[in-house]
Amino acid sequence: MDKRLQEIAENFDKMKIGLDDTFKFHCTECGKCCTQREDIMLTPRDVYSMAKELQMTPIDMIREYCEVYIGHDSRFPIVRILPRRTIRRCPFLKDRKCSIHKAKPTVCAMFPIGRAIKAESGQLDIENLREKGIQYILQPITCGDDSETFTVRQYLEMFGLPVDDPFFFEWQSLLCSVSVFAREAEKKVSEKTMQLVWNTVFVCAYVSYDMDQQFMPQFMKNKEDLMHAIDIIRQTMPTKR
Repeated sequence: MDKRLQEIAENFDKMKIGLDDTFKFHCTECGKCCTQREDIMLTPRDVYSMAKELQMTPIDMIREYCEVYIGHDSRFPIVRILPRRTIRRCPFLKDRKCSIHKAKPTVCAMFPIGRAIKAESGQLDIENLREKGIQYILQPITCGDDSETFTVRQYLEMFGLPVDDPFFFEWQSLLCSVSVFAREAEKKVSEKTMQLVWNTVFVCAYVSYDMDQQFMPQFMKNKEDLMHAIDIIRQTMPTKR
């Protein structure tokens, strides 16, 4: 796990902030938060939006600007922006500004706010996740200044991110469900079979989109197809490896 993400995970409760709590931050466009970054992970919605802005297909955008690996803990295909040069800068940082500002990744748009849902493995359906609710954190701020004050709610609204974000709940549900399945499957099937599983997850979650069609209906169809495929695989898995 990236050191920055590890620090957040270990101090999550200390960093929590309420939806209507205030914080001070003003972006001065210094570009500092876009360097020394190994942790800009992309959701399928990010991949779709960025690819559309760049007039590329999702797979071509990922090949050009990202790397894909299986998360050590999640056992889920992770897509992250691949930083460049010794300062580990985001490849979309041009003249200290984001060259894809209109389609920048959600984690970048929300900075210095982060969000997560903490749920047990047996509570992965949408209703349980909604009941748990989204928790927000205020990340360490090492750039900009404190000349503006916002509530978390106001800050999200500025970037068009709904508090009750349907995609976020659906994405977290898919990620958690696949993670549980992958950890189970790794104990029972061959490495070759697991590679096929991960390839299927990657294609369904991140790549299989028509750029002329809206994202959300396609994501929901891909999620349904993927969960159906997982159910079939689970039924055919041996009881012991």
